Amino acid sequence: MAGKAPLVSPLAPAAFPALPAIDGVRFAAAEAGVRYQGRLDVMLAEVAPGATIAGVFTRSATRSGPVLWCEEKLAALRDGEPGGFAVLVNSGNANAFTGNAGRTAVEATASAAAETLGIPAGHVFVASTGVIGEPLKAERIVAAMQGLRDGLAADAAERAARAIMTTDTFPKGAVARVELDGVPVTIMGFAKGSGMIAPDMATMLVFLFTDAAVARGPLQAAVARTADATFNCITVDGDTSTSDTLLMAATGRAAMPPIADAADPRMPVFAAALEEVMRDLALQVVRDGEGATKLVEIRVTGAESAADARRVGLSIANSPLVKTAVAGEDPNWGRIVMAVGKSGAAADRDRLSIRFGDILVAEKGWVAPSYREADGAAYMKRAELVLGVDLGLGTGEATIWTCDLTHRYIEINADYRS
Repeated sequence: MAGKAPLVSPLAPAAFPALPAIDGVRFAAAEAGVRYQGRLDVMLAEVAPGATIAGVFTRSATRSGPVLWCEEKLAALRDGEPGGFAVLVNSGNANAFTGNAGRTAVEATASAAAETLGIPAGHVFVASTGVIGEPLKAERIVAAMQGLRDGLAADAAERAARAIMTTDTFPKGAVARVELDGVPVTIMGFAKGSGMIAPDMATMLVFLFTDAAVARGPLQAAVARTADATFNCITVDGDTSTSDTLLMAATGRAAMPPIADAADPRMPVFAAALEEVMRDLALQVVRDGEGATKLVEIRVTGAESAADARRVGLSIANSPLVKTAVAGEDPNWGRIVMAVGKSGAAADRDRLSIRFGDILVAEKGWVAPSYREADGAAYMKRAELVLGVDLGLGTGEATIWTCDLTHRYIEINADYRS
């Protein structure tokens, strides 16, 4: 895909949001030629001393060298350790399934960042995204390090967001502002993701920053819980990446006493703002699903449990038959019935009901008497759809977001390594 300007998703936001500076964080981006020439492909985030760091990662059994490094370094952190932090990310090469060479490349780039910024190597978190199974040319990233340091700026988040894109057609950013006992704090972040999206604990690459003062324990708990309710509820193609990484830094620069534990009454307010940012980014990933022309929200209610509801939602969202019907604007509700039945969740044909938005399509084991095919066909022409399924068995519910499956998805992935 070198040299090709991607077609911007028709579901893309009108513009990248104005991400405010976060006190204690600076960004830089560079063209290192990791895989392609003439495009930003490395980003560096510098986080000042005194920050806390949290993260969640893919549980893939073939997760990448950078993911293993981040898991190891995050687990080794101790509260109050001196020294700042850094996040170093490259696109174009996932540094996954590269054996010992992958670890060597991680160590080389992390050490270069640590030396350049004057921080411990264990405080450098790395992430890579791109082609799997090819050795990472770490020397190209190392060579860009001085330029990255010299380019660090508080207002360079958009450049950083562009540097981590692969098949993305637009950079993804989000921000929320909230007051914690009268003290204004900001949460902002950016993400990349378009294909190989079926998260398992985290997703794609996501980097979040706040000036709030939050201890590592409650920050980690909030990040993990919110990722499960947002990023773990989206799917583009049912494939979980080897490289999924979500990292969050809280600089503590806001004029507030630290939130020391989850019982702090300010924590729910902070967590709600965090969820706003993470859901915004998660839905942007779905909007940029490879070849997507439709954003689909699947609301499952009436399941025996929340786990069953999630099972049904993902079964519908990952069904190629459902996704291609959506792409073709075909109100083929039988495919939803099929996906419910194969999900493994408890279901009863005669209690099941299906809706397209507010249109009742099927109930009591048969098409609804009020349903008209023309109404369903008209609804399916919308760019954003809501498919509702009520199992009629209990109180379990879940919401899953996905997109349609078009021929463009095949084109993008057939050409991915070219």
